Amino acid sequence: MKEILIILVSAILVDNFVLSKFMGICPFLGVSKKLDSAVGMSAAVIFVMVLATAATWPIYTYLLAPNDLGYLNTVAFILIIAALVQLVEIIMKRYLPALHKALGVYLPLITTNCAVLGVTLLNIDNTYNFVQSIFHALGAGIGFMLAMVLFAGVRSRLEGADIPESFKGMPSTLIAASIVSISFMGFSGIVENLFR
Repeated sequence: MKEILIILVSAILVDNFVLSKFMGICPFLGVSKKLDSAVGMSAAVIFVMVLATAATWPIYTYLLAPNDLGYLNTVAFILIIAALVQLVEIIMKRYLPALHKALGVYLPLITTNCAVLGVTLLNIDNTYNFVQSIFHALGAGIGFMLAMVLFAGVRSRLEGADIPESFKGMPSTLIAASIVSISFMGFSGIVENLFR
């Protein structure tokens, strides 16, 4: 149980995919303008990360690795992720049309979101078992949501701030993102000391 908590907390805070590993930056910058779309996108990413991990880990462990086809894991994982994203898009379009419209082009971009692929590949590289992999994916997704929600708040504050004209738009957004990222460096010693 302690090991799973370490994996979960580490994926959320210390090894945050957006703020520490710099994966998933496209939706982070594109969808974080409004809190509701940031939460919706994050929920979709969490769903896809966990389902992708649940599908890719057994395929790698029981099909690719025993047959010396490990070099195909990236291609196989991308195909699985693409199918899952299509499923999420169909469900959202049918049951959550307002959110589907708000996410726009960023929803299909989950397919090419390197954070989703990264979590599936890191599960294999870190030799996590199935349960550890699921919790790692869940932690990575929650970390993605935490980064998105925090940054949506920061961006809403930037909208009302008196910023020099040359810094308005993307420059202030990137500066704010770097400051939020630096703030997460403070969590690096937490995992070792938290569970002693």
